[in-house]
Amino acid sequence: MASFAYEDLTPGTVIDLGEVVVDKTEMLEFNERFDPQPFHLDEEAGRDSVLGGLCASGWFTASLWMRQYVDRVLAGSTSQGSPGGRDLSWRAPVYPGDVLRCRIEVVSARLSRTRPNLGLVEITGTANRGEECVMSFTFTGMFGTRD
Repeated sequence: MASFAYEDLTPGTVIDLGEVVVDKTEMLEFNERFDPQPFHLDEEAGRDSVLGGLCASGWFTASLWMRQYVDRVLAGSTSQGSPGGRDLSWRAPVYPGDVLRCRIEVVSARLSRTRPNLGLVEITGTANRGEECVMSFTFTGMFGTRD
């Protein structure tokens, strides 16, 4: 596991967060608790929907991505959280058994004007199934400097 600080996250940096398999049991438990729409809970309702089958809540997909990000970047880093993001897009449905490859790309980075030991790093996160992007979003991560 790498130990990332602000100085490591320069514009253009791409970090592969690895793969995650969409587990049906975990997906259904999440969907039941947090997004209990019929196409997220029932095979037939999923098939009858525009989604074409029982599929993950977009929030579950985002949670899978987040776990990869924590494991590969945030754990052991100088992360100080995030003030938020924008442009969240669920581009395609995600189904049980799908293998998602997650990654980040650093868009921009600057030091805070009021806290010079804190960097604001704009990041685009994606989850892909094969060559197809199923989720993307942009957010700002706050990372301490090495000093």
